Amino acid sequence: MSENAKNAPLSGATRLYAIVGDPVAQVKSPDGVTASLRARGHDAVLIPAQVAPEHLTLFFDAATQLKNLDGLVITVPHKFASYRYCRSASERSSFLGAVNVMRRRKEGGWYGDHIDGEGFVGAARKHGRDPKGERALLVGAGGAGSAIALALVNAGVVELAIHDADAERRDSLIARLNSLGRARVFAGSPDPTGFTFVGNATPAGMRPDDPLPIEVEKLSPTAYVGCVVTAPPVTPLIAAARARGCTTGVGGEMYQALQEAMIDFMFEARP
Repeated sequence: MSENAKNAPLSGATRLYAIVGDPVAQVKSPDGVTASLRARGHDAVLIPAQVAPEHLTLFFDAATQLKNLDGLVITVPHKFASYRYCRSASERSSFLGAVNVMRRRKEGGWYGDHIDGEGFVGAARKHGRDPKGERALLVGAGGAGSAIALALVNAGVVELAIHDADAERRDSLIARLNSLGRARVFAGSPDPTGFTFVGNATPAGMRPDDPLPIEVEKLSPTAYVGCVVTAPPVTPLIAAARARGCTTGVGGEMYQALQEAMIDFMFEARP
């Protein structure tokens, strides 16, 4: 791409990337990723695409035919469903059966990966909290939660408790993680007593009337508490954890850690 691309107006030559979700109004990626794309010299934009679950097949049918659409960012609730539209995928994505980024393969079809976990762990490390050796509690075993759970196990937590309202989904994830033999993984609860590293990987906090995902009054002041929600910037969980003296990481920080990784992924297979 030309070095002048970052200042170029949008045109018919502009390459397209889309972030796909339902809802999608809350995502922060279009502005930040587009700015980073242009700063790197790519004449490209990331646009939001709100697609209902029942229309996902129609979307991929159309997306595959769009010759100027080069990559996708996948968000709630499509991370598991989108995996089946990948012709190939990374090892961690295949382990999870989910994706949050996809790029068009030169030989046709889509290649997928799941990097949410690396963003969550990266945000914690920026606050001086490496998960290695920690006893962790994670709320949420969905698309983001499963990736975060895998990243925490790979980062060296000694124990990981997973709490999710969907017991079948939770237990399936626990069984797969235990098969790795890297940490003790078991079913948890909203009680964070005894845990030094706590993560919320659910949408709880997006709406003002959402219940707190954990019993914050039982948090240790020395615990780290991270949250994936980006809007509002500080969720009630994070505010309550700060009031107890905890070190915290917000969804916006996770997004910042993910932003450049998304672009690296999109262009890895390109000249």
